[in-house]
Amino acid sequence: MITSIMRKNERIYNVVIAGLFTGLIFIMTAYFPRIPTARGYIHIGDAAIYLAASILPQPAAALSAALGGFLADAMTGYMIWAPYTFAIKACLTLAFTSKKGTIMGIRNVFAAAVAFPITIGGYYAAAWIMTGDMIVPLAEVPANAVQAAGSMALYMLFAACMDKTRVKTRIIGNGA
Repeated sequence: MITSIMRKNERIYNVVIAGLFTGLIFIMTAYFPRIPTARGYIHIGDAAIYLAASILPQPAAALSAALGGFLADAMTGYMIWAPYTFAIKACLTLAFTSKKGTIMGIRNVFAAAVAFPITIGGYYAAAWIMTGDMIVPLAEVPANAVQAAGSMALYMLFAACMDKTRVKTRIIGNGA
């Protein structure tokens, strides 16, 4: 009985934290420095996605990332990108783990590096599908590389600071 109540409370707690991350991802994608490019924009929202993936269990992390990114595109005039963003942002979370008591474990450092080609390749493929051309989407590769690299660096900075202050343990409890 007590175990089922604790599990129910844990699920509710994870839903609440996922909702907060969805909002954070949306804000950091749509409203923080958003630099327009030829077909989209550069943002720092992926750093929040990496944090969510390092703190939340799956599938909560994937759903939070997908919804936050989707809403940012939908609300800022890039609705054509929103379905692709939904899928790409969910995929970004899959390499991360939330199982350790810290945010920036060795696996998550590598996961941030794995997110780099997922972002570039995902948006290249989306532009290829939309334009029907393999060459035109190449113009966006540098901007997507800047976004992925900047988000990775910002994630590592945030994760290091949050690990020093044991934020994950405070949010999740024992961090497991």
